[in-house]
Amino acid sequence: MKAIWNNEIVAESNDTVVIEGNHYFPHDSIKKDYFNTSDTKTVCPWKGTASYYTIVVDGKENKDAAWYYPEVSELAKGIKNRVAFWKGVTIEA
Repeated sequence: MKAIWNNEIVAESNDTVVIEGNHYFPHDSIKKDYFNTSDTKTVCPWKGTASYYTIVVDGKENKDAAWYYPEVSELAKGIKNRVAFWKGVTIEA
């Protein structure tokens, strides 16, 4: 699977986990040069507190377009050390 934004592959892996329609990529499969940490946090009642990345490609910024759970609940242990995408990031096989 590939995560693509602004015509660039920002993550690629054959090992994604799909939860609630979102592909969670292994953290080590993201191309870190495109990712900046964000101060944004949100809380999911069953997964825990999510942290976000802003994706930057060719000078264009997609704020908080990727998220991950630094600490996951017992119910969400399948997405530990994984990153998911939204806000126009497309997932392709």
